Amino acid sequence: MSGGTLLEAEIAAQPAVVEALLREQRPAFREAAQRARGAGVQWALIAARGSSDNVARYAQHVLGRFCGLPVGLATPSLCTLYGAPPRLERTLVLGISQSGQSPDVCAVLEDAREQGQPTVAITNDPASPLAAAAQTTIHVCAGAERSVAATKTYTASLAAVAALAAELCDGEELRRGLAAVPAAMAEQAGAGCGGAAELLEGIDRCAVTGRGPNYATAFEAALKIKELTALAAEPYSPADLMHGPVAVLGRSSPLVAFALAGPALASVLDAVGQARARDARCLLVSDAAPEPGEGVRVVPVVRVPEWLSPLVAILPAQALAAELARARGLEVDTPFGLQKVTRTV
Repeated sequence: MSGGTLLEAEIAAQPAVVEALLREQRPAFREAAQRARGAGVQWALIAARGSSDNVARYAQHVLGRFCGLPVGLATPSLCTLYGAPPRLERTLVLGISQSGQSPDVCAVLEDAREQGQPTVAITNDPASPLAAAAQTTIHVCAGAERSVAATKTYTASLAAVAALAAELCDGEELRRGLAAVPAAMAEQAGAGCGGAAELLEGIDRCAVTGRGPNYATAFEAALKIKELTALAAEPYSPADLMHGPVAVLGRSSPLVAFALAGPALASVLDAVGQARARDARCLLVSDAAPEPGEGVRVVPVVRVPEWLSPLVAILPAQALAAELARARGLEVDTPFGLQKVTRTV
């Protein structure tokens, strides 16, 4: 990947950031898990916005899959606008925010703490209001993120959720798998998107699909494409895509698919088949080495355990969005309509 933008430098920095996080935040992961176990946690509730909301989608998968926790996404306006916060019992409440500044995310944690529930902040600012609202703060160790679009804070937050899940279920195999991820990310980051942006040139919209842990990746990739290129990129699970929205696909509306090895792969490839039946071009981000075929471009991904693949699979998507923005003559580091800190109530 070339161009010398701040965004591209921060994409390249992600392996080192994740490695630092896993090394430096071990005490915070353990503290959060101990508090949750001490409270007899049976549920999790997550408050987040933007890219952090996509980290929350990943948390729904890993906390459900490995810890057996039903995970809900908070409705912050119940706390801030309607004065009707939910009753919480035995609930681990997470606030995820790169800046830690958003009042509505903070309000969810403040209310949970008043109700005696264990609270955790995942943020890049340990001195933020969100950190102050939480019992335990996990600092994502990303350093200053100078490009407006989130990259390294996103993957570091994913890693924080993964590490927390491993501690909650005391999974040594999960810890070992996570420890190997920074090296895989470094290998992947050097590959960029392999020039795949050309497949999406000349379009005004696309669909993005992924399932399992990469349902979150589909949402984050679509967000990056929208933020950086002003293209209408809509994320779906393959199941939702087949329930009508497949109609948006066609010659001028391609599909970006995260086709990673694991239980979700077959349904993603089925969606690709449906897209090709509508003559839609398809870009597959994949570690499963499918045959490209006519109208299909494959961006290879370094294989890691499926539950950790979002940390690797998002890297070519970030590079893709940056290349598309540059091809469209847009400013990569300060895209229109996006601010580094957004305070919502």
